Amino acid sequence: MLLIRNANIIDGTGKPSYKGDIFVAGDKVSAIGAFPNKKADVVIDALGLTVTPGFIDVNNDSDHHLALLTHPSQDDFLKQGITTIIGGHCGSSLAPLLYGSLESIRKWANPDLINVNWHWVSEFFRTIEKQGIGVNFGTLVGHSTIRRAIIGEDHRDLTDKELNVAEHVVERSLKEGALGLSTGLGYAHAVLTPYAEIRALVKIVARYNGVYSTHLRDEQSGVEASVAETIRLAEETKARTLISHLRPLIGFEPQVARAVKTIHALPDTVDLHFDLYPFGTSYVPVYTLLPAWAKRGNLESMLGTVNAAMHRGKLREGLVPVALEHIVIAKSPGSDYLVGKTLGGFAASREMDVRDALFELMTMTRMRAVVLIDNINKGIAERMVFEPRAFVATNSASLPPGNSALEPERAKETFTRFLELARIMPPSLFERAIEKITAIPAKTFRLTGRGIIKQGSYADLVCLDGANVAHTILNGRLAVKDGAVTPALLGRVLRRG
Repeated sequence: MLLIRNANIIDGTGKPSYKGDIFVAGDKVSAIGAFPNKKADVVIDALGLTVTPGFIDVNNDSDHHLALLTHPSQDDFLKQGITTIIGGHCGSSLAPLLYGSLESIRKWANPDLINVNWHWVSEFFRTIEKQGIGVNFGTLVGHSTIRRAIIGEDHRDLTDKELNVAEHVVERSLKEGALGLSTGLGYAHAVLTPYAEIRALVKIVARYNGVYSTHLRDEQSGVEASVAETIRLAEETKARTLISHLRPLIGFEPQVARAVKTIHALPDTVDLHFDLYPFGTSYVPVYTLLPAWAKRGNLESMLGTVNAAMHRGKLREGLVPVALEHIVIAKSPGSDYLVGKTLGGFAASREMDVRDALFELMTMTRMRAVVLIDNINKGIAERMVFEPRAFVATNSASLPPGNSALEPERAKETFTRFLELARIMPPSLFERAIEKITAIPAKTFRLTGRGIIKQGSYADLVCLDGANVAHTILNGRLAVKDGAVTPALLGRVLRRG
């Protein structure tokens, strides 16, 4: 049993805060009131602290980086007050694996790091539960993961028979507890996917009351058309829909502003949100800097294109228009000494043009480098997170200590930064900000009993000292005490329904 005394309680509903004690029995909130004489195994004096529901990270990448398995404690998130993470975004998930291949996550992690002992979602969940996990975890299933298992590296429409297989796999995954489906339409293996294929799969998601999440086909000049496509899909299928990381990319702020205005004007009957983080840096696989025509096939095919002398001139002219010299190398498999260096510094050390240095980095890492790019208008992003249909998301992984990769700041600070921004608001708006990261995402993903503080709800709780997390309670037990993560793995797999 656990007792929190003298708390300022914000319950997640958006209603005004109130003073009280919270008594936890087992994994649930047993009672809320004034309990001066109650005894418990653990007592927290919350005088001067604010207690909220645990935060929900609707777009998390710990699965993509295999950190769920290599670093199950997920410390970076618990320290921010995150108690639930949702994975399987951008078309890639760790299940289902029809042939046991993790091909779709190679751009983020090395599949050889783990032993895959599952095929279906239910088997994957059992693996996570057997190992243990430090946060609650739910997953979407990745469209590209399924598609590539069916047709390999081909870039073509599915046949009717192949689409039937994909529909069966999606339906079985939902029955086994997946929260929905994601697409990564901005990536090479999905950008040419026809609307009719996506619509057929999302109709199944809607039938099972799941969520459809999408990485847009175009996040730059074509962002308005991409958002319009997503809205059309949401309207036609009635599926609850999430646009992943809709960010104000530098140079495309007007287009993003118009897209957000269109989303804001949607009727309440269209359940559509978007997520982003309040920072100015993107963390992307190095191949995303290539022109669209060169991002075809798998990593080996792209590398062949880069190393073909006949393509080099065209490649140099078509690179994504960013300040290449300021790009920071965040992950460089096989050449860890480059991590933290700028591409400009790497070029200077080799007396190379910065574009040729980029191609050299691609070759050295066999196209598996990850880079940090300052390509987001941070001021606009800090305002966009408070849009009515915006969710806050780390879009990142919590990596194990001592790993060779450079983590983006959003991995450790997304929710505390959001709280810092929110605390300058009047109390009524701060309470709405808490609702945005608790009850509303819980409702969207149908996480029954989470995202709210009431009698009978799961005891996922955060004790805030200003914008800082003092304690995190997960399923009724202390996961973070006085800012330090406890060793127990207290999280659970969250299944649809």
